[in-house]
Amino acid sequence: MDDTDLRLIAELRRDGRAALSHLAARLGLSRATVRARMERLAAAGEIAGFTVLTRADATPAPVRALMMVGIEGRGAERIMARLTGFPQAVAVHSTAGRWDLVVELGAQTLAELDETIFRIREVEGVMTSETNLLMSTRRAGRRQGRPDQSSS
Repeated sequence: MDDTDLRLIAELRRDGRAALSHLAARLGLSRATVRARMERLAAAGEIAGFTVLTRADATPAPVRALMMVGIEGRGAERIMARLTGFPQAVAVHSTAGRWDLVVELGAQTLAELDETIFRIREVEGVMTSETNLLMSTRRAGRRQGRPDQSSS
């Protein structure tokens, strides 16, 4: 991958549905070149696919938390599948460390978050958990020193 490929991927991350003509104009390339590069990146596995981002996905939940989960036995796949079914579960990560899973949670209210935590703790195989409320977020590539207002 060269710098142009990286710029193309960055543009696609911003808008995966951008028209070839728009991408070509932004990158200073021809449409045919953009199409060829996209096809090559997909064939090489660098672009694994495209996805849909819904309004709910793009609208940050004002109450966010990370929940570390300890599970019983070897049921990680089953429990991960169950947890990804919770609408408040933004992502579920398996980990190598003290905790077996980390669940990113997003809710509209503290009461909704509390209810979600309670329901997760009731999932068969969940033995212990610890939840940390997220207060502010600083994202890489953005100006440091002040919280990202759009996600706190």
